[in-house]
Amino acid sequence: MKITFFGHSSLGIEVNGKHIVVDPFISGNPKASHIDIHSLKADFILLTHAHQDHILDVEAIAKRTNAIIVSNWEIATYYGNKGFQNHPMNHGGSWDFEFGKVKYVNAIHSSSFPDGTYGGNPGGFVIEGEHKNIYIAGDTALTMDMKLIPLRTKLDLAILPIGSNFTMDVEDAITAAEFVECDKVLGIHYDTFGYIEINHEEAIKKFFNSGKDLMLLEIGGFIEL
Repeated sequence: MKITFFGHSSLGIEVNGKHIVVDPFISGNPKASHIDIHSLKADFILLTHAHQDHILDVEAIAKRTNAIIVSNWEIATYYGNKGFQNHPMNHGGSWDFEFGKVKYVNAIHSSSFPDGTYGGNPGGFVIEGEHKNIYIAGDTALTMDMKLIPLRTKLDLAILPIGSNFTMDVEDAITAAEFVECDKVLGIHYDTFGYIEINHEEAIKKFFNSGKDLMLLEIGGFIEL
């Protein structure tokens, strides 16, 4: 399983021969200007919620690739009404896709499209594929529901927001890592704009002092599990 960071909360995942794009906000992010959305491969697009900084490039990517959009009922229906392929989910539900199993889990945040359309309840994803398990938290506050995840799934990686103001901060993300029983964390949702800028060295040190590994990838950088 290969995971590439496209900036903000945007990810590319290669698993079992399929390409997944998560929360594509790339063309609107000056820090990700070297990432070409017109060359990204996508068989599936996973969306945690409907805010612009998570869905900006969905239509451009889906039109070109015919990717299947996977999200909650409201978001999937929104894109379905525009003619895009979609697969709706809701909290607690799982589905076996070609690349592996996906479970839609709880997140505490808000969710609406830029035009004001209701975006349903926000969520996260637990993905199992190639004998590796990852948790993509989406935009969320720290929540006790995270403790439910390791009851079913032993994680190899937790992908957590760390920028504060709109989501968890570094300290809450450390607690979240404890809740999901995963010491390997990929940080997202930081530095994109002023509200969520962080001190990288300090964040990594706080995780290290808690016995955990925080990875802050360069945009375009990747890890393999």
